[in-house]
Amino acid sequence: MHQVTIYTDGACLNNPGPGGYGAVLLHNKNGKEIKKELSGGFSNTTNNRMELTAVIVGLEALKAPCTVTVFSDSKYIVDAMSLGWVSKWKRFGWYKGPKSKERPKNIDLWKRLLAAMESHNVQFKWVKGHAGIPLNERCDQLATEAAVKENLPEDIRSDDEYSQVEIGV
Repeated sequence: MHQVTIYTDGACLNNPGPGGYGAVLLHNKNGKEIKKELSGGFSNTTNNRMELTAVIVGLEALKAPCTVTVFSDSKYIVDAMSLGWVSKWKRFGWYKGPKSKERPKNIDLWKRLLAAMESHNVQFKWVKGHAGIPLNERCDQLATEAAVKENLPEDIRSDDEYSQVEIGV
């Protein structure tokens, strides 16, 4: 399997509000470092949705099964994946517990993330944001630049009943 490193970040102005995501993918091919940058944004979203979207877009860009290390400054994502929260939510039918009536936020994106991970071996690592880590800073720059672009598309949520409550739509 190819080894890929992905740095990610999300940004949102006025959370909720316009937001952007950035991802930098690194891969060594025949001794040469290949670097790919991805970014985009939405007009009405949240910071957590942009953090998740950055990871998803990075993984979806991979064309073959890979061993992937994802670096994110989002404890929301790193803890949800590393501590098994998402697996638990899925096991309980996308509720927070077996008897809970509370659903996690952003179910549509968690489902998309799990699908994007299926053919890969993915490990999540937390990095401190705004701490001078060059690729994390680059992702922050990509996300922030994307968030301020004009005519951003609407962030369409497929689990409307659950995720739109968080932004008051």
